[in-house]
Amino acid sequence: MATEYGQGYAQRDSGLGHPTGHPTEYATYATETRRHRLPAGLRAPFEARSWREFTYVLLSLPISILLYTYAVTMVSLGAGLLVTFLGIPVLAAGLAGCRLFGSLERARARGLLGLEVAAPEPLRMRKPGAMAWMGAVLKSGSSWRALLYAVLHLPWAVFSFVVSVTAWSIGWSLLTYPLWFWLFPVYGGQDGLQLYGDETHHVYLDNPFEITVTALVGLLFTLATPWIVRALTTVDRMLVHGLLGPSRLATRVVELESDRGVVVDTAAADLRRIERDLHDGAQARLVALAMDLGLAKEKLTEDPEAAARMVDEAHGEVKTALQELRDLARGIHPAVLTDRGLDAALSSVASRCTVPVQVEVDLVERPAPAIEGIAYFTVSELLQNISKHSRATWAAVDVWRVDHRLMLQVVDNGVGGADTSGGSGLAGLAERLDAVDGILVVDSPVGGPTRVTAELPWRSERV
Repeated sequence: MATEYGQGYAQRDSGLGHPTGHPTEYATYATETRRHRLPAGLRAPFEARSWREFTYVLLSLPISILLYTYAVTMVSLGAGLLVTFLGIPVLAAGLAGCRLFGSLERARARGLLGLEVAAPEPLRMRKPGAMAWMGAVLKSGSSWRALLYAVLHLPWAVFSFVVSVTAWSIGWSLLTYPLWFWLFPVYGGQDGLQLYGDETHHVYLDNPFEITVTALVGLLFTLATPWIVRALTTVDRMLVHGLLGPSRLATRVVELESDRGVVVDTAAADLRRIERDLHDGAQARLVALAMDLGLAKEKLTEDPEAAARMVDEAHGEVKTALQELRDLARGIHPAVLTDRGLDAALSSVASRCTVPVQVEVDLVERPAPAIEGIAYFTVSELLQNISKHSRATWAAVDVWRVDHRLMLQVVDNGVGGADTSGGSGLAGLAERLDAVDGILVVDSPVGGPTRVTAELPWRSERV
């Protein structure tokens, strides 16, 4: 089964904490991730990715000229007409056109660079109408970022075009020089490619040694050119992502809306679980207990011995119901966690696991109650998975703090194969952690061992 990796993996010994941001470039090409016999440096000139990137650079120059001309013309015309009412619609139309060009540039980057960039936030109009649309376009930050992209991309496109075409032409021309050097004496009236010349001296690349050295230099250029182009397109990736994608604030709002939905769904599921446990467990026992006590009351005068047996059975039912209520209360929020903290609470959970569990909690102070509760239930669910599915003989729980992150790690020597995909319990646990900016990393190769690491944001109990 496939192993799922999260967005970051902080190791305790190395002191690495939570990553500072989320990756935004997700698209990869399957043909480029396969194993090759040739090293990457030798196969790069012939890979489809290199040619796609070179095509992107070639197309950037005419597209950027068109985009720059449109943007500067429309903005200049609109700014000049601002003294009249016509300036506002012209300027709005210019910005709207830049947004349209931006969508085309995102599509081009997705197709040729494999860069996935989400569309920026849509225009927010309080009411329909042309005036409302113009106001929304002029007040939208993504419109002005698209205009900035149109202005900045032209000089970069010229530079990257010149460098890429020059390096690519020199590389392949020199590399293939042994195949076409004969054209110079036949059609050019000289011995070969001229390396140096003045009024008295001329140096031509015409003997076998010089031709071989020329081809080797061309080979170096040919091998280096794809990496030069890749470095140049890295800047294009940054421009497209930074200026044509959603702003950080908009991205964060979308993430928070998604997390809020997960939290609401989780709370509703917990309420349904509690209601189901009460209805099917303690409530059913209490109803049966009331019926047994009623029958015992009727038999109290007729058959005291039978009534005594029924009361004794009812006493056992009361103990069972109380135990179920204690388990239910512990599932909502255990008292030991509130009173004594994570160390004691996790030790209590570990004592109920079917395999020996070593618990180590290295915290100088307690985190906030909400974070503490999430950490407790995360470890509790992971230990339940070990008891049910892992076939392990031992397990270990480690809790520590790295900077502003609370780290949890649960390890067992079971059969492995744990997976966060397919709607498993680990998938739901990962969603719950993600709702509070947490991360779940599962490393569980088939055959074991399994190592599950969770990160939670640290908030102090005093705060």
